[in-house]
Amino acid sequence: MDYRYLAIEGPVGAGKTALAERLALRVDATSVLEDPDNPFLADFYQDKPGAAFQTQLFFLLSRHRQLAGLRQTDLFSQVTVCDYLFDRDRIYAYVSLDDNELYIYQRLYDLLVRDIPSPDLVVYLQAPTDLLLKRLRERTRDPERQAHRPDPGYVKELNEAYQHFFFHYSATPLLIVETSQIDFGRSDEAVDDLLRQIRAMGRGTQYYVPRK
Repeated sequence: MDYRYLAIEGPVGAGKTALAERLALRVDATSVLEDPDNPFLADFYQDKPGAAFQTQLFFLLSRHRQLAGLRQTDLFSQVTVCDYLFDRDRIYAYVSLDDNELYIYQRLYDLLVRDIPSPDLVVYLQAPTDLLLKRLRERTRDPERQAHRPDPGYVKELNEAYQHFFFHYSATPLLIVETSQIDFGRSDEAVDDLLRQIRAMGRGTQYYVPRK
C-alpha cells in the first residue's frame, strides 16, 4: 500500500464501518472505528431543545480524543484505516446547529483540528437517500434501536451536505465510490476490486463504480 492512512467516509447508512473493517483485514492494517455511543443522540433524533448542540460537541470531543492519539510514528510504521474523517464533524454541525451555536462550535473546532493528522487518501461512499433510508430501517428493526433512527428529512439533508462537501474537497486524494449496486460488507470480490482501485490512485479526485 502506497497510502499509510486511509479514511472511509459517507453519510449514515453508507457502510463505512463494514468497509473499514474488511479493508483493514485485507492489508493487515490497524482499524480505527468511531465510537457511536453518545448520551445525547436519542434526544437529538427526538428533536429535544438543546440536544443538537450537546450531541455535536460530544462527538467533536470524542473524535478529537481518538484521532489526536494517532502518533505520526504509528502512521509511518503501519497502515491505518479509519471509518471517518475528522472534517465530517463540520458537515453534521452545519446541518444541525443554528447560527449562534455554529459560532461557538467553529471556534472550538478551529482549535482542535490543529491536533489531527491528515489522511493520505479519503474514500467517499456515495449512495442515494432512499438506499440509505432502507439500510437504516434494516439496522434498526429492534424497537430499542428505533430511537436512534434519524428522520428521513434529516438523512436527505445530510446526504446533500455530504455531496456538496466532497464536490469541493481537495485537501487529499479522494476516491468517490458509487455504492448503489454493491455491499462491501458482504462481497469479498467487491473489496478486492476496490483495493485494486486504491492501489492505482494518483493525485486529485477519481470516481469508481464497482461491478456487481
